[in-house]
Amino acid sequence: MIPAQYNAKDVEQKWYSYWMKNDYFTSKPDHRKPYTIVIPPPNVTGILHMGHMLNNTIQDVLIRRARLKGFNACWVPGTDHASIATEAKVVAKLKSEGIDKKDLSREEFLKHAWDWTEEYGGTILEQLKKLGCSCDWSRTKFTMDSDMTASVIHSFVDLYNKGLIYRGFRMVNWDPQAKTTLSDEEVIYEERNGKLYYVNYKIEGSDQWVTIATTRPETILGDTAICIHPEDERYQHLKGKKAIVPICNRSIPIIFDDYVDLEFGTGCLKVTPAHDVNDKELGERHHLDIIDIFNEDATLNQFGLHYAGKDRFEVREAIAVELESIGALVKTENYLNKVGTSERTKAVIEPRLSDQWFLRMDMLVKPAIKAVLETEDVKLYPSRFNNTYRHWLENIRDWNISRQLWWGQQIPAYYFGPGNEDFVVAATPSDALELAKNKSGNFNLTAADLRQDDDVLDTWFSAWLWPITVFGGILDPKNEDYNYYYPTNDLVTGPDILFFWVARMIIAGYEYTDAKPFSNVYLTGLVRDKLGRKMSKSLGNSPDPLDLIDRFGADGVRVGLLLSGSAGNDILFDEELCQQGKAFANKIWNAFRLIKGWEVADCAQPEASKTAIAWYEAKLQQTLIEVEASFEKYRISDALMAIYKLFWDDFCSWYLEMIKPGYQQPIDRLTFTKTIAILESNLKLLHPFMPFLTEEIWQHIQERSSDDALIIAEWPKTAAYDAHLVTDFEFATEVISGIRTIRKEKNIPFKDPIDLKIVNNENASPFFDAIIAKLGNVVSIAYVSDKVDGALSYRVKSNEYFIPITGAIDVAAEIEKLTAELDYMKGFLKSVQAKLSNEKFVAGAPEKVIEMERKKEADALAKIATIVHSLDGLK
Repeated sequence: MIPAQYNAKDVEQKWYSYWMKNDYFTSKPDHRKPYTIVIPPPNVTGILHMGHMLNNTIQDVLIRRARLKGFNACWVPGTDHASIATEAKVVAKLKSEGIDKKDLSREEFLKHAWDWTEEYGGTILEQLKKLGCSCDWSRTKFTMDSDMTASVIHSFVDLYNKGLIYRGFRMVNWDPQAKTTLSDEEVIYEERNGKLYYVNYKIEGSDQWVTIATTRPETILGDTAICIHPEDERYQHLKGKKAIVPICNRSIPIIFDDYVDLEFGTGCLKVTPAHDVNDKELGERHHLDIIDIFNEDATLNQFGLHYAGKDRFEVREAIAVELESIGALVKTENYLNKVGTSERTKAVIEPRLSDQWFLRMDMLVKPAIKAVLETEDVKLYPSRFNNTYRHWLENIRDWNISRQLWWGQQIPAYYFGPGNEDFVVAATPSDALELAKNKSGNFNLTAADLRQDDDVLDTWFSAWLWPITVFGGILDPKNEDYNYYYPTNDLVTGPDILFFWVARMIIAGYEYTDAKPFSNVYLTGLVRDKLGRKMSKSLGNSPDPLDLIDRFGADGVRVGLLLSGSAGNDILFDEELCQQGKAFANKIWNAFRLIKGWEVADCAQPEASKTAIAWYEAKLQQTLIEVEASFEKYRISDALMAIYKLFWDDFCSWYLEMIKPGYQQPIDRLTFTKTIAILESNLKLLHPFMPFLTEEIWQHIQERSSDDALIIAEWPKTAAYDAHLVTDFEFATEVISGIRTIRKEKNIPFKDPIDLKIVNNENASPFFDAIIAKLGNVVSIAYVSDKVDGALSYRVKSNEYFIPITGAIDVAAEIEKLTAELDYMKGFLKSVQAKLSNEKFVAGAPEKVIEMERKKEADALAKIATIVHSLDGLK
């Protein structure tokens, strides 16, 4: 029995279990051509959000279509260890239990981190199953798996040995909340309202002052110079002089350098080499002292004097008060400033000098630039992101790859001296010991004499190898999986990580495999609410994806997301679109029930059914070609919309009406069989978008073995078709609509048959006359040369259609009604034309208003012509 209602909950659980049981998602190398996607690995302890929903829906559409098209489809799932985010969560958990990370050894902390990961990790992958994602779960990878870690370490050692990784003392981006460095790309700049403080510095040995302007008065305690432009005539008398830093009363030199902007502030610049990258360069040029006033959490250290231990922002307020109290604060002004913030923690970044590990990028980046911007071996969709890609890669800086964390791959550098000057880089401690013995000449060294670097590698340093390492390509480049599945085909991700991840994977691909890691990159937009706002918990506009699935069904949510927008454009998500997806599912279900409810008999096939089948098969081919073209351009939403219209409009609204048997009459077997075949083709097209519903209907059509499941059926093949059938039918639908309009307006019941006479000025094909007759309940269609008197009429293009009046219509009353309507429309037209002939109105009204009035004029003229035509037919 086919249920009266489609129950998404029961269906989804049933078919996902069936697919898993029969290993449809599992892929192994064979004779077929592979189609491979690697999932952008979400944070291991993350939970599903709307961005994941969109991204993974698109990936599942691509992988299911590839499976139907006969490819060996392999979608590799996995999760990322997310050093900063995961460590922060573990630290917070420990803190809630009264445990401070500082009181733990590295091994003790990592045990807590692994316990946390095992307890909460992988939840998001289970949630993706609810969405219908057909990943090869047997291939699930985690970036901290032993083989993945070994690959990362191997990569580091290899790049170090090539001279591409080095250790340097640099100004870095410091996240005081996560207590680690960040790469330049992990810093988000935000405009914030702040203040510009004007502070007097006394000239040593005189009563003179020099005034500087700063947005960060707390850093004056780290000042080691005042800098002035050498051509600034206001301050030439200060050459060779020194200034006194307020509060700490330290004597500092006044230096001259053309770095200073003559127009900014007072033209005098305070120089704090420890806390500003430009100041550091000035300090190096002028051999200035470096005074670091901050602790790692951005509280002030001993150089902060009586402010030691206080937060930098607290000190900013307090030091302004103190400066004012000693007469050093001249004034403050409101100031709009760009402030760097951590992409992960949102903390304000602190520039900090530190020993870090860097990867040289100038040479590595060249093949990646060529692949996207010259040869197009890798294509970005939409292509407008090529400009963003070009800007980032042509302005690339060396990558700071070290992080001051414990959760992650520990840097394989081993120190064997008292400081950090003597070290070796090796994949294992035993290898390191041998290298250290040779480098030092001390063959009495033992493992106990080595100290591994405390830092871990940037999470992106493991992620950039992802398409290679999931197939074991770093450690064993000759293995079967790697050589079969790599390079992969498509990558679906967000433009926000185009540089963080996508570009770096392309760089790694060419460095390690001399090949692209994928051919196409589909960049999704950001999911926003229907008002265009970014989704956030604070705004309360971020729906729970699992709740949406519970309410609308997974298929409904998938359709809703894909109807919301196209590649690269932000998605304006509205739950109403999920409701539309659910309604679509119900429409399809009811259409299927209608078909299966018909009695089938061995009787003659009506001409209307034969015509309908010929038309729909042509329309199906036209749509299939449109769908294929949309997929080639990665316009996934357009592909869905074409299928949506085919199913809802062409199949349900037209085709089924054309072939539907009369009341309590059977359908002929030939038409029924063809209709089932057509339905199956529709289901194949729709399956990648709505996998659960389509599999349910497919299995209800007839009893099938596991070898005949829809998920592994064959995608419809394109074939030649008669395009005239499609265009001619569009003309026929207008003819049918005209009949229906007259029946409605003149209250002619559908059960009452009518005659139709046609002046065929368009030379329209009579092919669809049987359809027109059936859907209009027309008993006779005659082609005539002149208009028919005493008939209701309408036009389709230049063709004229006449429906002779029967006794049911009062001709005199109809003429009176049409005449009154004509008089009204003439009056309406006169008023509109009066406006448009008024020069003042036309000159002063907005363009949209004028356009609206002109449209009213055109509509009125068309209506008048129709009424006149109808009156002529009645007289």
